[in-house]
Amino acid sequence: MDKNDIIKELRAKMGDSPEENEKMLKAEAENFAKEGNIDGVNAAGELLLELMPEERKKEVERLTHIDGIRLDLYYDKIVKLLEKKKIIDAIPLAERLYKKITLDYAPTDTAKFVSLRNPFEDNLCQILFKDETRILNRTPFDFAEYITTYAYLLIETGANIDAIPILEKAIEYNPVDVGPRFELCEVYKLIRNRKMVLEVTRETLKVASSPAAIARCYANVGYILTEYGEFEDASVFYVASVMFAPHPAVPMEMKHLADLKGTPIVKPSQDRMIKVMKKYDIDYGPDKQVIEVAAQLSSNYLIQKDIPNALNALKLTYNLTLDENVKNLILKLDPNAARLVPKEAASADEAAANRENIQKN
Repeated sequence: MDKNDIIKELRAKMGDSPEENEKMLKAEAENFAKEGNIDGVNAAGELLLELMPEERKKEVERLTHIDGIRLDLYYDKIVKLLEKKKIIDAIPLAERLYKKITLDYAPTDTAKFVSLRNPFEDNLCQILFKDETRILNRTPFDFAEYITTYAYLLIETGANIDAIPILEKAIEYNPVDVGPRFELCEVYKLIRNRKMVLEVTRETLKVASSPAAIARCYANVGYILTEYGEFEDASVFYVASVMFAPHPAVPMEMKHLADLKGTPIVKPSQDRMIKVMKKYDIDYGPDKQVIEVAAQLSSNYLIQKDIPNALNALKLTYNLTLDENVKNLILKLDPNAARLVPKEAASADEAAANRENIQKN
């Protein structure tokens, strides 16, 4: 069902009370957001805008548009230019979008804006980045992604140092999104800053919610240790990376490492793996709080009998733990669950892969 059909369906549900209509549309928008239905969210948003008094409507449009173009559609223009390798043309648009976001959605003493994409991120952020002095206001679009893309464009032109504060700003808008953290790590790899690669990796591992994200963290450490000649320790991180989630680039990096040290890479024991990682203040495996949030979320959804969201949280939990009991529960709820990959994790990994493909082509 496209956006126009959803609008017709929502209009049919509307009555004579503006207050009740607003309440219904907000509830529908939340449901569409949980389902990842962007057309549904936009449809509900358009109808909510219609209900607003003219003065309030103008203010909302000012906050959510540039030159009459809604911010998500403005961002789509940047992405299309990036896909066509028109980096120089894309940068001024991305810079303007960045300035719009950071000016109109700046934090205050009592509140800050966050772009949390799903209930898991919302819960994890509340626990890991709790701020007693400021409330969290949700942004209408994924500002962390928008700002990260601007930084990526700068990196493509060689402006690595300029990209650092921009990526830090992206992290502020979504501190539990690994995307901007990985881009920041790439910058520090490019300028061979070993200390900051390790620091950013430690922080990323605290919010990494998929095996692919954990594997990339370990591969990043393996890369920087190779650069600094710490070959044996680098091999441990590379082996850990492929154990969590194979990636076609890592075997090539491992071959390069083996050539440099002159001996094959041998799989270390788990005890050695843990010992080497501790040397760099890095824990082996997923963060316990990430697992706890995913497990608690799945439990809450099961109690509410919200099976689609329960399955998503259970898949997240299983991917991190490989717990057979969790797997059996997933298969009981959905016997056709061929891939135990939650929608959020899959989307995040695909987005990262797409950016890498753009860079390679």
